[in-house]
Amino acid sequence: MATLAAARPDVLAFEASVEGVERSADGAAVRLAESYFYPEGGGQPADRGTIAGQPVEHVRTGEDGVVHLLESADGIEPGATVACQVDEAFRSYCMRAHTASHVLYGAGRRLLEELGYGGFGITPEKVRVDFTTSTEIDDATLVELERLVNRVVWESRPVSWEEQDREEALAREAVAFNTKTEEGVTGETVRVVTVGGEEPWDVAACGGTHVSNTREIGPVSVLERSNPGEGLTRVEFAVGEPGIERRTTEKRAALDVARELGTNVESAVEELRRLREERDDLRSELSALQDDLVEARIAELREATVERDGGQWLVGTVERLDANGLADRAQALAGDGADVVALVNDGALAVATAGDADAGDIVDEVTGEFGGGGGGSPTVAQGGGLGADDEQVVAFLRGA
Repeated sequence: MATLAAARPDVLAFEASVEGVERSADGAAVRLAESYFYPEGGGQPADRGTIAGQPVEHVRTGEDGVVHLLESADGIEPGATVACQVDEAFRSYCMRAHTASHVLYGAGRRLLEELGYGGFGITPEKVRVDFTTSTEIDDATLVELERLVNRVVWESRPVSWEEQDREEALAREAVAFNTKTEEGVTGETVRVVTVGGEEPWDVAACGGTHVSNTREIGPVSVLERSNPGEGLTRVEFAVGEPGIERRTTEKRAALDVARELGTNVESAVEELRRLREERDDLRSELSALQDDLVEARIAELREATVERDGGQWLVGTVERLDANGLADRAQALAGDGADVVALVNDGALAVATAGDADAGDIVDEVTGEFGGGGGGSPTVAQGGGLGADDEQVVAFLRGA
């Protein structure tokens, strides 16, 4: 038989006759004449609980109906009447989470273009809803989805369900279907869940358990979005204790940021923008000053070129330039009053030439003397990992 959980989610304790027990090394599979345990399906996990005091490990739908998997079925025999208890806390969480996913989809219908349903899933930490949509779900959209969901929760809208003719339900544009994940879509009738009463917020084919009023969902905290593939956008949210903890964490973080900025939460973003602009201005000023210092240093080195191997060599240290910066500057200077330019900073060497000298050979001479490695072309080459301080390298290049 099918589960009665979706039709009567309020039934948590019941007695039932045992129809069959199949024992194995891994445990036992128990079938009941009727069951209010929800079997895993459609993205909703199986109920937890006990049968005859034995913990229910899992519930699934088999060929003969609902199958309850127990680690042990001691004392449970066909024909016996057993007391069954569904775990109230976990059932309540799943009901809240499942209904919240419908409310979120209803919010998506109002915000997203070309919306399609790609399924959902519940874990103890969070719930996911997968959309197909042409709309980019950015941060602003994510916040608006959360606002709309919590607004519907606050409005205490009724939630109801009923069996409808499948063809009639399919003909209703307002009914959301997902034949891959939802239960009961392929039979003659389909179970349709309506959130919102006479003016529905969301209507969807669904075989899961639900609360009877949106106020039972409690606060909903949207967590994040991602793209799991196949044209889907995934939105994840938390309800119950995980949702409360997320809100507490976010509130604490917002207050900490505001305190560090010396302002309030409402003004924190504007203050961050101001500080970022100030930082960017300072970075620009610092970069300009560093360029001036580099130019001043180059001017000093121009006045101190040395003659070596029949040409003029411009050799020296230039701070504030990395390896690539040294190479760019050396290449620009080569031929402008110097046949060879060799610049050093923090163990990095760049050599550029405009005459007969080979830049790669010069780098090889330095690394042969001090270690390290390097390479390049005859006109520009670089070295690094030198086992000497910059002044020793400069002295060697000057021929001292």
